[in-house]
Order: sequence, then C-alpha cells, then structure tokens
Amino acid sequence: MIKPFRIDIPQSDLDDLDDRLARTRWPNEVTDAGWDYGFPLARLRELADHWRTGYDWRAHEAELNELEHFTTEIDGQNIHFVHVRAPKPDALALVLTHGWPGSFLEFLDVIEPLSRDFHLVIPSIPGYGFSGPTHERGWDIDRIARAWAELMHRLGYQRYGAQGGDFGSGISTALGAVAPDHVVGVHVNYLPTRPDPTADIALTDIEVARLDKVKQLMANRPPYQALQAATPQTIGYALTDSPVGQLAWIAERFAQWTDPRTPVDEDRMLTDISLYWFTATAASSARLHHDAARRTEPCPVPLGVAVFAHDITQSVRPLAERVYDIRHWSEFDRGGHFAAMEVPDLLAGDIREFFLKLLADG
Repeated sequence: MIKPFRIDIPQSDLDDLDDRLARTRWPNEVTDAGWDYGFPLARLRELADHWRTGYDWRAHEAELNELEHFTTEIDGQNIHFVHVRAPKPDALALVLTHGWPGSFLEFLDVIEPLSRDFHLVIPSIPGYGFSGPTHERGWDIDRIARAWAELMHRLGYQRYGAQGGDFGSGISTALGAVAPDHVVGVHVNYLPTRPDPTADIALTDIEVARLDKVKQLMANRPPYQALQAATPQTIGYALTDSPVGQLAWIAERFAQWTDPRTPVDEDRMLTDISLYWFTATAASSARLHHDAARRTEPCPVPLGVAVFAHDITQSVRPLAERVYDIRHWSEFDRGGHFAAMEVPDLLAGDIREFFLKLLADG
C-alpha cells in the first residue's frame, strides 16, 4: 500500500535541538590549526549559531511539503519517496537516488527542469531520512536496488531510467543489473574506476593522474569512511546525541567535496543535516558503508556518465568501458560531488540529453 506522507516535525523536537545547541560543550583548538586537525572551531561555531538562531526549519519544511511525498513498505522496510509527474502521461520515468551524506532534497533544483520531460521518483535510501532506520542486517546495494524495482512496479512503471551519484550511482547500476528488462539506461555522476593491472590500455596524462588519485585514496582510506565501515554503531552514538557532532560530520564533507566555485547554499546544507538529526538516522545511514558489498554482476544496460572536475575522483573512460556499455560521456570543468546541488543546470541538461537520445534511438 502506498500512503501519502507529510513532513511535520514536532515542535518538541525543534525545542530540543535549540536546547542542545545552546548547551554545546566545545573542545579547545590549537593556535593556527586551520584544517590540519579537522573542522575549524570558529567556522563550526558560526554554523551552529546560525542553525540555532538564523535557520528556519519550518520555512524549509513548508517548501518540501509542496512536493508530493509518499511512503510504502517493501521487504519489511518503510520507504519514503517523492513522486513528480510530467505533463505527458506516457513520459519516461526516472528514479533518482541520492548518496551519503545526502538525501532526497539533493534533487530539489533538478526537479523542475527534468519533470518537463520525465516522471520523477525520488526515494530516500533505507536507513536515511524519512525512510527511517533499518532494523536488520543486509540492506546492501543489491537489496536496495531490488526494492527500487518493486517500488517502480507498484507505481505502474514498466520502463524507466535510473540516475544517481555516490551510493546512488552504485544503486542505479545495480538496478540496471537486477531489472534489465525494465531499465532502459542508467546515468551516473560518480563512477569509481579502479586500477586494472591486466588492462593493456594506453592512457592519457590526465587519465594517469586520475588513476593516481584513486590509488592514493585506496591506500589512505578517508577516516569517516573507515569509521562508518568498521563501527557505524559506535560513531552513531555520538552523532545521534550531539547535533554539533552531526553538524561537523556532514558539513566537513560538504566543505571538502564541493567545488569552491559552486558552493552549496548554507541553509540547504542545514536542511540536509536537519533531516539526519530529526530522523535519528546517523547510525543507520552509516551502516551502508558497512554493508555495501561491491557488485560482481555487471550492469548490462546503456550507461551515461557525467564527470565533474571537483568530485572526489574522476572516472577513467578506457577502464569504465571495459565494464560498462558506455553510450554517453560528458566532462564538466566545474561542479563537485554534490552536482545536483552545485550545478543543477549542468546535471539536469546532461541527464535529459542522455535519456532523450536513448528514447530516440529506440
């Protein structure tokens, strides 16, 4: 059963957040620390003060409620999603999937341009936001993909496309693998390409540099990722109990993963962080780093790739082509990991170009 859903955070939760922020127990900081030790104290205090005294959750809640929200239960798990219909009843549907530390609201600025041509289904990953915490093991990328296939079936879509970045990229390509008869194509704006010692391929200097960056990341796993993959429950206690802890944990990712030329609006970032806080999903969202097994079954459907200059890594096309049926490849000189929030015009245009071409080619 699919049920309408409306966002309505209790006032007691807002009051509790205000109280906790006001009573924050701040650590000290060494002189001239900068970013050498982590998120700078002065900047975090500034963000926390704005969250408590300047940010208006109710205004953003009202904006989000202008969309049509729904929930349904799939495989024992509550699933929240936004559903936006295009003017043409027979338009192709797209399922758009966020990553960590994102949420469905990553896509707010691409909804209007994309919904001119496509029906849009924008779910919250199990364990994230209004889908609520998961309660059992096994919510890995494949299981989420199977849940998305069931969701699209319930909505009556027999042919659809998939798009995502971060975890949303892996979920989208997994959806193409588990439902190839229904997925016409997959578009991603993040596609890790690992070194392949067996590949006898000539690479350009730019591609070699990209691969060196991947090797460095593989050799020096980011601390947040190591913690969430190894002990998501442990870090979850701190993040669920302290709003400033949750703020620092996510705001650091936005600071480091976005293009300085295309920063994410501060209030939009605080709305994203507020979703994690009000739904108490810090630990359950972190579990995806623990449970997300790397796929071995290839994605057989056509793939479109958008590469953004300031993303965590940039894809190496010759290596990607060994694994995927690449039909579309775009390189952008601006934008970072949160492309839908940073450069929505570029991303929406690239998604539209890829899927409309697929439809035209039959």
